[in-house]
Amino acid sequence: MAFHAYAAKKAKAHLKPFDYEPKPLGEHDVEIAITHCGVCHSDVHLVDGDWGDHFPVVPGHEIIGTVVAGRKFKKSERVGVGWQCNSCGECEYCRAGEEVLCAANAATCQGNFGGFADLIRVNERFAFRIPDALPSETAAPLLCGGVTVYTPLRNFASAGSRVGVIGIGGLGHLALQFAKALGCEVTAFSRSVDKEREARRFGAAHFVTGAPRKGSLDLILNTAHAAPDMGVYLGALRPKGVFCQLGAAPDPLSVPAFALIVGSRTVTGSAIGSPAVIREMLEVAARHGVAAKTEGVPMREADAALDKTRKNAARYRMVLAN
Repeated sequence: MAFHAYAAKKAKAHLKPFDYEPKPLGEHDVEIAITHCGVCHSDVHLVDGDWGDHFPVVPGHEIIGTVVAGRKFKKSERVGVGWQCNSCGECEYCRAGEEVLCAANAATCQGNFGGFADLIRVNERFAFRIPDALPSETAAPLLCGGVTVYTPLRNFASAGSRVGVIGIGGLGHLALQFAKALGCEVTAFSRSVDKEREARRFGAAHFVTGAPRKGSLDLILNTAHAAPDMGVYLGALRPKGVFCQLGAAPDPLSVPAFALIVGSRTVTGSAIGSPAVIREMLEVAARHGVAAKTEGVPMREADAALDKTRKNAARYRMVLAN
């Protein structure tokens, strides 16, 4: 049986219809009929060849669908899949529930064919039941974008923390919602004045288009695909504050040592989350009504949706529907 997908055959190429034979269904695999797939900026990087030659590439790693085959789930059960689709299951990180750190972790659409397709097969440990309260279209981006911002919030913030979010886009608008849901005081940083109304609706108590106020924040999440003036933003952190880089900025972060030393500040990064954290994130989203703002288009328009994401024209996440 061939799976039908949309693939790029070379870097910066248009997506074209693509049929392929899937790997055999393993003992612990689940086969999923895809109903929705979010379009992440990581998909742009893969298609444009920014992260190496993995062609042909079928993008897509914010997947929701229904179970076709497998042992862990019932048929027709609604499940989701994010960036990671497998790990060794035996190393120290897997045993500790930190599968994302496994040296053998497998990406859903890098080295495998992803979610711009009708069907997909993944290890059942990386398929997640979707709470009934979450509609599939607005929940799909949670499987990557949502957990990417949720993980550092759960690690470095708590109720009452003062959190800044740089960039109000696909990641940023979810970060504002989760930070608000966790009881944080949230400041949105954006160069676009016209995003203020929505940023406040997503959960921002403050909206800033210029430099942050010195010593005003406990945690800063940079969701933008750009390296900011680190001296300015480290100066905005309170003692023991954390700056967390989430966007895949092409330029290095220039970190002044003195700004780290004084105040014992930290610069870190974060990528997606473990299966346990993804399940927790989905429950938090269901409980607090966290949802991506989406524009749904048919799967056959995957190439146009990818291009809109490439141009940063999506507000705030394109989602493909079969």
